[in-house]
Amino acid sequence: MTDHAEIRAGDRDRDNVAETLRVALSEGRISIDELHERLDRTYAARTCGELDVIVADLPQAGDLPATREDASDVLRLHTRGRRNLRQTGYWVVPPLISAKVAWGKVRIDFTQAICHHSEVSVEVECGLGDIVLLVPHGWRVRADEVITRSMGSVHNKPHHPPVPDAVTLRLFGLVRIGDVWVRYRRPRA
Repeated sequence: MTDHAEIRAGDRDRDNVAETLRVALSEGRISIDELHERLDRTYAARTCGELDVIVADLPQAGDLPATREDASDVLRLHTRGRRNLRQTGYWVVPPLISAKVAWGKVRIDFTQAICHHSEVSVEVECGLGDIVLLVPHGWRVRADEVITRSMGSVHNKPHHPPVPDAVTLRLFGLVRIGDVWVRYRRPRA
């Protein structure tokens, strides 16, 4: 029987370690520089033993009381095929949004949305697709926690400075080949 440490790591194993690292960053357990360094090691790891070493000094799921939002407080927009998903019109913004696209496009339009939060976390994951975020002028979008690989990139060029007490979208996640586009729009009348 093969020892756990010698078993070849799969994408799901690496993604679980990446999520543990992201939570550790959000809790202040590691710095952004340490996150980048550990993520590089995570995606280069070949065995489960190598992954275990990367998070050995961090609490694992279930080690601490849960502090994450309830599943009903999460908007999930995930597509694998050549599908395009949209969240548009009047809707209530939850504190956490998960946008994952393997191939296709996810479009999230905040211009008519009702947002009761000063900060909204947006998990992005792009394979070969794009994620488009339409945000009102004056909102702040932070993308410093997004890791880009290969040909992936984040395009975020606001036309105006954020307004005082603006909603902040905090993007985090991994962009491999696709792109995340942040477009600033005036709210519709």
